[in-house]
Amino acid sequence: MANVKVSLNRAGVRELLRSEEMKSICLSYANNALSRLSDGYEVTAHTGTNRVNAEVKAETFAARRDNLKNNSILKAVKG
Repeated sequence: MANVKVSLNRAGVRELLRSEEMKSICLSYANNALSRLSDGYEVTAHTGTNRVNAEVKAETFAARRDNLKNNSILKAVKG
């Protein structure tokens, strides 16, 4: 077997991780998890210094309590 050396284009990878396409992929995963949750949860997304981030957050008191007792967000993300 021949030795293969792979070299990534760092600028291209950085651009890919911060792109709008990656943001839409992250939002689709977050919205999929949101569909498994009850009312009181919210999805947000932002572009950080390195990559795009999507977040599912408990907004209401009832949702926060439900998440603390049952780990609802974690279970919804796992699917």
